[in-house]
Amino acid sequence: MAGMLNEAGVNIDLYIPRKCSATNRLIHSKDKASVQLNIGHVNADGVYTGEWTTMALCGFIRSQGEADGALDRLWTKQYEDTKRAGHDI
Repeated sequence: MAGMLNEAGVNIDLYIPRKCSATNRLIHSKDKASVQLNIGHVNADGVYTGEWTTMALCGFIRSQGEADGALDRLWTKQYEDTKRAGHDI
């Protein structure tokens, strides 16, 4: 974990910037068009398991109209990597 830690090992930074999941760019605090999505995992019956995957998209991707394609590519890659590891989503 990066940032400033106190003696107890707790992160005490006031602001921790996010990174865009699609472009790996830093999402600045002034990027008001950015979004963060929590995608819930379901079992084979379609019941929510209480787990989720977080993805963040910067305003640049959204303004270019590439958010839906980027989200589709990211989720497909996440799904394949999880299946390859032997876990269910």
